[in-house]
Amino acid sequence: MKNLTAKIEALLFIYGESLDIKKIADTLKIKAAEAREAIEELSEDLKKENRGLFLVREKDKAQLTTKPEFAKLLEDVVKEELHESLTSAALETLSIVVYAGPITRAELEYIRGVNSSFTLRNLLIRGLVTRESDAKRGNVYLYRPSSDVLRHLGIAKQEDLPEHERFRTLIEKMRIPQEDNAKMAN
Repeated sequence: MKNLTAKIEALLFIYGESLDIKKIADTLKIKAAEAREAIEELSEDLKKENRGLFLVREKDKAQLTTKPEFAKLLEDVVKEELHESLTSAALETLSIVVYAGPITRAELEYIRGVNSSFTLRNLLIRGLVTRESDAKRGNVYLYRPSSDVLRHLGIAKQEDLPEHERFRTLIEKMRIPQEDNAKMAN
């Protein structure tokens, strides 16, 4: 498959967390052995000095991370951001989590149209959202607003948000597969 290592790099980047090699293979419609070989190529390529990413592999999983030697630089960036006001991307992400939570990162990114890993991590570090494993899917996390956010908004529960029902209905429609939406329209 043409550009297989680039496709795997993009997939790992957008996923943001550990990804099973089987899932990578299934997503790219290739054999697991091909995925493993391309992951090895990617790992070797990322070891070059001019690259900022690193491939972590654990059993049959792979994840893109930043290289350990950049930890101090990235720690300083995160600390600096914690002292600043929330960016528009963080506010948008937080608003979606507050109204749609519990929500997966994939659903959030579908709504926003962009990778939200860094923004979610920033919100987690600030204690504005919480993350828990999805009982239905072991390798997926659900994001919710923290109790601190609800308290700051002056509400006891998400249902107390302005126009909560209207937004929940819109979000639930998005979660229904497209074919079900077509059936509902008829």
